[in-house]
Amino acid sequence: MKKFTKLGAVSALSLIVGASAAFAENIKIGFIDPLSGPFASTGTNGLHQYEFAVDYMVNDKGGVLDGKNFEVIGFDNKTSPKESLIQLQVAIDQGVRYIVQGNSSGVAAAITEAIDKHNRRNPDSRVLFLNYAAVDPSLTNEKCNFWHFRFDANADIKMDALTDVIARDEGIKKVYIIGQDYSFGKSVAEAAVEMLGEKRPDIEVVGNELHPIGKVKDFTPYSRKVISSGADAVITGNWGADMLGIGKSVIENGFEGPIYTYYAAGSGMTAAFGESGKGRIRLIAQGSINPIASEEARDLYNAFLEKYPEGNIDQSRIFNSIGMLARAIEEAGTADDVVAVASKLEGMEYETMWGGTMYMRPQDHQVIQDMYVGVHTDEDVEFDFDSSGFGIVTESVVEMASKDIATTCEMKRP
Repeated sequence: MKKFTKLGAVSALSLIVGASAAFAENIKIGFIDPLSGPFASTGTNGLHQYEFAVDYMVNDKGGVLDGKNFEVIGFDNKTSPKESLIQLQVAIDQGVRYIVQGNSSGVAAAITEAIDKHNRRNPDSRVLFLNYAAVDPSLTNEKCNFWHFRFDANADIKMDALTDVIARDEGIKKVYIIGQDYSFGKSVAEAAVEMLGEKRPDIEVVGNELHPIGKVKDFTPYSRKVISSGADAVITGNWGADMLGIGKSVIENGFEGPIYTYYAAGSGMTAAFGESGKGRIRLIAQGSINPIASEEARDLYNAFLEKYPEGNIDQSRIFNSIGMLARAIEEAGTADDVVAVASKLEGMEYETMWGGTMYMRPQDHQVIQDMYVGVHTDEDVEFDFDSSGFGIVTESVVEMASKDIATTCEMKRP
C-alpha cells in the first residue's frame, strides 16, 4: 500500500515560497550561441564548459555572496544576429543580468549595441555582456562600451603573436590568407597583411580571399587556388564547420605546409583532422593544455572528463570569465548592481590556472594575457581532444601579448 503525507495549506505554501526564493537567489547567466545548425557542436561544447565551470568553480564551493549560486541558461541564436536579439530580450525578461556569447563577431556587435541601448533606457535592469570568443577588434575600439568585456584576445592581438612565429620561419616565402566573409574574417585578413608586411616584407601574400560563412559545402575550388598559388603557409580565422571544411580540403588536395589557425581544435575537428593534421595545423590560443599549466587545471580537466567523457576543454577563457566574474561580484558585494560589478572587473589582475596573469584593461575592456601557439599532434599529449589521441601541444609563448596595443575606444561610463 502506498502511503501519502497530506500537507496543510500553510506548510505547502511555505515549501513553494521557499523553493521560489531559493531559485530567485540564483545569479542567472544567459548563454546566447548556436545550439542548432552548422555550428551547433561548437555552441553546445561551449555551453557544457560554462555549465561545468559555474558548478566546479563557484556553486560546489559555496557560491558567492554567502551562498548564491550561478545558473547558466542556454538560448539558441542559430548564429543569427536577429535571432540573438530576440533571445537577448527573452533572457532579460527572465531576470538574466549577465550575458555570455562568443560565436560570431557579427552577433556580438548586435548584442553589445542592444545592451547599450537597453541599459540607457532601463537603469533598473541593466545587463553586462561577457564576450568569451568574438574577437573583431572593433568591439573594443570604435564599438566599445562600458557594458562589454572581452575575455579573449582580439584578432589583432592573436595575429601579432602568430606573425611573430611565422616571421621566424625563414622557409616561409609565400602566404595564402582565407577566411569567412564578415567583420571578423576581414579583420584577420587586414591584420595579417599589415603585420607580415612590417615583420617580413619579403613574404608575398599570394592569395587573400573571403567565402560565405556557414554556406560552403565543398571547399575544393578554394583549396585548388591555395595549391596553385605556390603558398608555403596558410592563415585562416575560420571556426566551426568552415574551419574543418577548409582545413580538410586543403590537406586532401595536397598542401603540405603549416596552416595557422585561430579555432582548429575540439568540437569534432581534432578527430576529423587526425593523422592528416599532425605537425601541420597550428593554433593560437590562451592557456596551455599540453603541457598543463598547473595542478589546479589538471584536477579541473579530469573532473570535466568524468562528467563529459567525450568532451573537451578547448576554451579555457570560459573558465577565466567565470572566475573573474565571481571575484568581481564578491568584491562588489552585489550581483544586482552590474555597474558595481563592472567597476571591479575594470583593471582586475587575475592569476589564471591555465598559465600567466590576465589584466582587464580599463580603457577598452580588452583582456591582456599570455598567448600560446601550439601544434596538432599525438606526441606528448596528456589531454587529447575528441577522444582522438590528438591534441594541441604548446610550441611557443608570447607573454602579455600586445600589452600596449593602441585602442580608439572612448569609454563612456554611467
